[in-house]
Amino acid sequence: QVQFVESGGGLVQPGGSLRLSCVFSGSIANIYVMGWFRQALGKQRELVAVVNNFGLKNYADAVKGRFTISRDGAKNTVALQMNSLNTEDTAVYYCKIWSRSDYWGQGIQVTVSS
Repeated sequence: QVQFVESGGGLVQPGGSLRLSCVFSGSIANIYVMGWFRQALGKQRELVAVVNNFGLKNYADAVKGRFTISRDGAKNTVALQMNSLNTEDTAVYYCKIWSRSDYWGQGIQVTVSS
């Protein structure tokens, strides 16, 4: 049984920063990619950032230059450093693990508001 713990979300003012962390317990074999998605109210879930086993990272255009994804395979952790946040970043953020099966975190709210 794989369990996820996401942390680091909350309320932040525009221009501020947050660091999301996703830690999973249990055994997941052959992890290919780890990443983050987000879903704003009334919108479809969208990819934010991914990192593969070789450390290659890819970002959505909307977050390039502001967000940084990192992973620590030994610690079963994927993190998302979010800087220069704006109101359009408000969403529920989900971590995702791609392996032979796909696994999703439970989601964590990020609200950017003054």
